[in-house]
Amino acid sequence: MKKPDLTILLANPRGFCAGVDRAIEIVERSLEKFGAPVYVRHEIVHNKHVLEDLKAKGAIFVKELDEVPEGKPVIFSAHGVPKKVPAEAQRRNMIYVDATCPLVSKVHREAELHFRNGHKIILIGHKGHPEVVGTMGQLPQGAVILVETVDDVARLNFRDSDKIAYVTQTTLSIDDTGEIVEALRARYPQVAAPRKEDICYATTNRQLAVKDIAPRADVVVVIGSKNSSNSNRLVEVARAYGAKKALLADKAEDIPWDELKDITTLGLTAGASAPEVLVQRVIEMAKERFEVTIQTTTVAEETVIFKVPRILAAG
Repeated sequence: MKKPDLTILLANPRGFCAGVDRAIEIVERSLEKFGAPVYVRHEIVHNKHVLEDLKAKGAIFVKELDEVPEGKPVIFSAHGVPKKVPAEAQRRNMIYVDATCPLVSKVHREAELHFRNGHKIILIGHKGHPEVVGTMGQLPQGAVILVETVDDVARLNFRDSDKIAYVTQTTLSIDDTGEIVEALRARYPQVAAPRKEDICYATTNRQLAVKDIAPRADVVVVIGSKNSSNSNRLVEVARAYGAKKALLADKAEDIPWDELKDITTLGLTAGASAPEVLVQRVIEMAKERFEVTIQTTTVAEETVIFKVPRILAAG
């Protein structure tokens, strides 16, 4: 019996970004340099497959520094940490390696500069996300006000004479963030913006690629973990830009294939912390059920590379 035809619209760019590549390399190089185990405070990146792979190599993930044994190295996740965390590590004379994505560190520096210049700071982001916790933790408590929606902007009570600035989480929806920024500017024309967009290039490019494939797809599958902010945003973008259905799956085996048996076009992408091997597994499973034609749609070329910290540099 002939298998039904399926066109897979493969989004490009997709999957690992430079910050995730760097974070994983930091853990792997730390294992080489210090030997197993090495400890990682919180998830190095938000992806189950990556975490399981690193655990198998000797990484141990902990919630706080007091879980790290004396004399063992600890790595801080790519999402960034409040200033009190490295301060505590220094106080305890711990060996620590900071895997914070350089683009998140840029947001930290922006917030600190605005604070030194006397600005009241607004952070556009999602409450409780590790990146938001880390950014707010760069400054004294109360110095940063979190805004998640346009409605939150309406509840702000700054005076016209106040100096105000905003920064954003790096993994947000471009469209949703734009609406919040517009509302901020309408209410507070004096608000200072980042000198360069805070939403990272990888988030932007992956959303643009999904916008390109979504109108042509019966279903868009985003490979990524449930706690990955940028992966969740890709699902939202797919739905907003015309996909009849969009879903998030950790791996190919989690996709409800029986529900997709009548589709003819599948959009496929992966969040910035999801490895390419998971995407290829989706294609393999699709080929077991369909006669597959793959069309790659490329909206940008990515050449960004971030160096690892000096403590781990070769030589």
